[in-house]
Amino acid sequence: MAGQLLVSPSPRQAHQDAVRDLVLLLAPYVRAHRIGHLSFAPADLEIRPGESYQPDLFVLPLLEGGRRPREWSEAATPLLVVEVSWPSTARFDRVVKRPAFQDAGVAEFWIVDLDTRLVERWRPGDARPEIAIDRFAWTPAGAAAALEIDLAAFFAGVLD
Repeated sequence: MAGQLLVSPSPRQAHQDAVRDLVLLLAPYVRAHRIGHLSFAPADLEIRPGESYQPDLFVLPLLEGGRRPREWSEAATPLLVVEVSWPSTARFDRVVKRPAFQDAGVAEFWIVDLDTRLVERWRPGDARPEIAIDRFAWTPAGAAAALEIDLAAFFAGVLD
């Protein structure tokens, strides 16, 4: 939010495990389909001049010639932003970040909720999220096939 600095305590272990497992799922898919470049926190993502966030994960589109951005200033609007939500960040993720990413035109914003074991998918213009509990698919523009995520297995691996 413009002019505000959010400082939160270090995330719990389950949060870090979820981010790690999402990187392990997303990285090979993004690379194989040559749809973008996966980055993760800490990394400032400036969605508008003077408005930066540090999402847990995000996928930036490749530049002309299939080159990945070398500087943050080269980055276009993300194809995907992911927040792994936990109690101390849940309100900020939903009330501040979600509308900011939607307004900026981020193609998809996911909130991975560890407490309820579900994923909310938001797209620009959505008034309500798509909720996924069992299976989740992501098919970004330019991908030949969807990335399929078994959410029950994902959450079990992170939380059990």
